[in-house]
Amino acid sequence: MTPVGDRTATGTAAVPVVSCLGVPVTAHTREGAARRVVHRALHLRDTREAHRTGDAEEAVAPEGSDVHLCNAYTLALGDRDPDLLRTLRQAFLNLADGQPVVWANQLLHRGTALPRRRVYGPDLMLDVLSMSQGTGLRHYLLGSTPEVLSALQREVRRRFPRALIAGACSPPFRSLTAQELREQEEDIRARGADIVWVGLGTPLQDHRAAELSAALPVVTVAVGAAFDFIAGNKRQAPAWMQNGGLEWMFRLACEPRRMWRRYLFGNARFVGGVVRQAALRTSPGASAPTGRPSDAGAALVGRRERTR
Repeated sequence: MTPVGDRTATGTAAVPVVSCLGVPVTAHTREGAARRVVHRALHLRDTREAHRTGDAEEAVAPEGSDVHLCNAYTLALGDRDPDLLRTLRQAFLNLADGQPVVWANQLLHRGTALPRRRVYGPDLMLDVLSMSQGTGLRHYLLGSTPEVLSALQREVRRRFPRALIAGACSPPFRSLTAQELREQEEDIRARGADIVWVGLGTPLQDHRAAELSAALPVVTVAVGAAFDFIAGNKRQAPAWMQNGGLEWMFRLACEPRRMWRRYLFGNARFVGGVVRQAALRTSPGASAPTGRPSDAGAALVGRRERTR
């Protein structure tokens, strides 16, 4: 992965943003997504510093930016959960984490040039860690268990010796009090974090990433099981299964009691939502809203993001 050598975005190529079950998904390549995260974090850091020194042109300090890795399960949850759908629709950046999401977008938006491969959460995290070496960007790890976080930090230091880990937090496996949430935010702020990796499980991690980015001028990335995979706590599916959209089958075989409901009902709802959206697009009366989440976001089709 090519490191980021300066603070300016490379090029001004437009990146398509397409709607999948009502969620705007930016069609970045793997490298493009990593560069987007790094450049955004550098921009926010520079803006924070300008406000601190009084050199900023804007009177209001910047808000952070939340990034979400969307697989079929995430989008299926959003299809029935208005709060999650709202979080994703208001996000700074949504990426296609699942290969079935990539295929669905290709089916639904045939006239748009889209990448053929997903942006896999663990790959994105590794790429950003690699690119951020030498930039001074500081990473914060939020989620999982103390044991996994320790193993993750050791692995990051081994692979990326110049990557800066500002801190880590393993919150209790329960709802946090308002005071605990404030203390969490203050710890992130005090440690000077620029990128916060949130591994709390969907949909909690998506909501928390959005909350943190609203409270702090940092980039937050809801990254799923990346902590476990990179730390070596869980096995990843073979590449051929990942590329063939069969990762869910591998994870189901590894954790049947935890995953069966997620994949049985989640996959069915995702497929149903894609079929419904496809039917709406081809129907003569497609302009009439139906009120379903997966029918929302028609105005997003054809929208394009310009890299900064």
